[in-house]
Amino acid sequence: MAAEAKRVEYMGKRAVVLANENVVTILEATGGMVPVFGARRGASVLNAHWIPDFRDASGTPYDEAVHGPYWKVKLLHHIAGDFPCVPSFGGACVVDGVEQPVHGWGANEEWAAEAVEVEPSSGAAFARSVLRCPSPAGMPLRFEKLDFLLPGEPAYYSFIRVQNSGDRPISINLVRHNTAGAPFLAPGCRLSVSADRFMAAPTGTEFDPTGRLAQGGEFRSLSKAPLRGGGTVDLRELPGMIGHSDFVMGAVPEKAALGWSCVVNPRLKLAYVCFFPGLPGLPEEEVAGSFNELWLQHGGRVGAPWSLYEGGFDRVYCLGTENGTSSFNLGLGYARQNPVLLGRPTIFEVPAHGSRTFAYGTAMVAVDKLGREDVQAIEPEKGAMVLKGKKASQRVPVGADFARARELVSRLGWT
Repeated sequence: MAAEAKRVEYMGKRAVVLANENVVTILEATGGMVPVFGARRGASVLNAHWIPDFRDASGTPYDEAVHGPYWKVKLLHHIAGDFPCVPSFGGACVVDGVEQPVHGWGANEEWAAEAVEVEPSSGAAFARSVLRCPSPAGMPLRFEKLDFLLPGEPAYYSFIRVQNSGDRPISINLVRHNTAGAPFLAPGCRLSVSADRFMAAPTGTEFDPTGRLAQGGEFRSLSKAPLRGGGTVDLRELPGMIGHSDFVMGAVPEKAALGWSCVVNPRLKLAYVCFFPGLPGLPEEEVAGSFNELWLQHGGRVGAPWSLYEGGFDRVYCLGTENGTSSFNLGLGYARQNPVLLGRPTIFEVPAHGSRTFAYGTAMVAVDKLGREDVQAIEPEKGAMVLKGKKASQRVPVGADFARARELVSRLGWT
């Protein structure tokens, strides 16, 4: 089928549909949310992204007086799937005299889609969006986002460029908040990441009352994460609703050519893969993500909207395979005070009158050739991605070298 790029209304919100012969994605203006990214199945689509049942579908703008008692913050009123957290990741904070909402302006404000098209020469479907800083005096930043699907690839790419029009450099966070949910996500799914060292959330976070992992505990493998009560747990296989939710930071090795996270549904024989360029050979203006950031949402929250009412039961089951540069989910202010975690930077600098770009991809790929093997490594090849198990491997048509993606971005240019 021909590629498709069109403006629509989805769950009461302005949105864009991008589609090719393999996958379909829906991008919303509010918060840059991506509630739908799914693999085509005949006349249907199997969605990998989380859409919480508490999400507002009326399209009514958030009003603190009306919606605050239940949703608590604006973000939870419209949260879904994948979205960009920039210039802050985590709780609300004040930085440079400027208030940052939960997960930053990128996850809360309206992105203006300036172009929604199919490029005739390549057949790529793309949407170009812009978000201007709500507080230019204190933090003079401008955000541009280019989302696109390339012909023949079961993936969507999202390049974010941050421009600084001020006279001094500005240090920020930038994280893609990928969150998988039903119908793709289910107990028994297998999780693997590119990180080689890990740390569970310390004390003083929202996971204090919900977590089962040793707070601030460091470990070298997802197979042996220390528990608060002693012993370890294997985080590679997803449990069901166990009444606990945790957050884990995993440091991506500096020598890695590709940063990645992977969730395999063995019954469907499908893998949900997030990937981004590593430091080796990185173009000068681009930044590499430092961390795989895992939000293990398996219950334990007793407050709305996670529960139906205050003191109720958590009914939210999802998995955040988030990737980028931050320090846990504690906000930009905390990251600036703690600029290094597990040997990797928690912030990056946008130079005065300069810009920085984060290149990112998300794919849905078949893993039939791997059988029941876990994905232990993912490597980029020219125009492809190779998923490796202990004995078998599988080459899939996803441009993890980012060559085709960068060529398209160069042709389309930034606004």
